[in-house]
Amino acid sequence: MNAQCEDAKIVAGEADTYPYRVRQSSRSTMVQGVSGLLRREFRFLHKPLNVWSRLLLLAAAVTIGVSLFFPLWKMHLVAPQYSDGLDLYIFPYKIQGGGLNGQHLNEINGLNHYIGMKPLQAADFMEMRWMPLFAVYSYFGLFSIGSFWYRLYEYGHSLDPHAPVHIKPFTPMLIGVKQIANFREYSFPQAGAYLLCVSVLLIVLAGWFSRKETFS
Repeated sequence: MNAQCEDAKIVAGEADTYPYRVRQSSRSTMVQGVSGLLRREFRFLHKPLNVWSRLLLLAAAVTIGVSLFFPLWKMHLVAPQYSDGLDLYIFPYKIQGGGLNGQHLNEINGLNHYIGMKPLQAADFMEMRWMPLFAVYSYFGLFSIGSFWYRLYEYGHSLDPHAPVHIKPFTPMLIGVKQIANFREYSFPQAGAYLLCVSVLLIVLAGWFSRKETFS
């Protein structure tokens, strides 16, 4: 009888410690996995880049540089009185209107005055200067896009109540087509933005080529 009680206590004790042993084993496996990953990454980061990776990174740098000469975004506004449309180009460092000598920007700001919207100024879109960093740090690129949308929201929702013409507050479209009063807006990324996306792909490929060589 006593022997049976002792055996039961042993079994009960093992049952009590079983979840603890499972947790310890899982924790040990996870630590080993993380340690192995860090060791592999350490070796990879200390390994010189191969020729293909260097060429791809050089191409990425050139692509980023070239993107500065092209607009990142374009907004095209069409209305009955502007059948050919008004164009607005957004560069990382400036806002430029279409037409002769950028006259479209003055036309757009003149129309904005009638609905109580403040004039479009490059100083209000300073975050676009961070867009080229999308190729290096995607966080800054996403932050720039989000901030760009917020600026558009502010422009359309901070209308002067004493303006000659009253319209419902709006947010200009970031990507796509939208009807705003009697204007139809077309807003899409341009060559500069596409070049930055290409540079991101080149950087990813450069890392992939070196990593493939490291673990082959």
